[in-house]
Amino acid sequence: IASDGQVLVKFGRTVAKHCLDERCSMELLRAAEHTHTISSQLSIVARVKAVTAESKSSSELLVSNTQNLVQAVSHLLKAAEAACVTGLRQPPPGSEEEEVAAFCTQWRRSLWWHRATESCRSDRDASGLRKSRAGAEPSLTAMVQ
Repeated sequence: IASDGQVLVKFGRTVAKHCLDERCSMELLRAAEHTHTISSQLSIVARVKAVTAESKSSSELLVSNTQNLVQAVSHLLKAAEAACVTGLRQPPPGSEEEEVAAFCTQWRRSLWWHRATESCRSDRDASGLRKSRAGAEPSLTAMVQ
């Protein structure tokens, strides 16, 4: 889990590097740094727990750190969504960064498609207001899972 957190940190930093909006980029870098810190803590706690005797407090600490990492990753992905919506610079061709940009572009297209189809829906209530569907918008979190 901790190593997966580090992969997402790398993803967040790559998106931040190519983000067109400075504020989104800075927020994403803060989220990536926070995720990196918690991921490192989880890795350390897991290594210590592996070599020490089993105890309830160490298990609780491990679970708590894992929950914190999940929350940090969720925040990082939401910040990445904001950065992707504002737009990304084109990375160098053939790089790993290009794969990240393509992934983000794919998500952004699916988001735009979802929003466009929702706005064109003809289902209206008695007041003439468009009825919303129960389906949620596409998210990076869902794509990562």
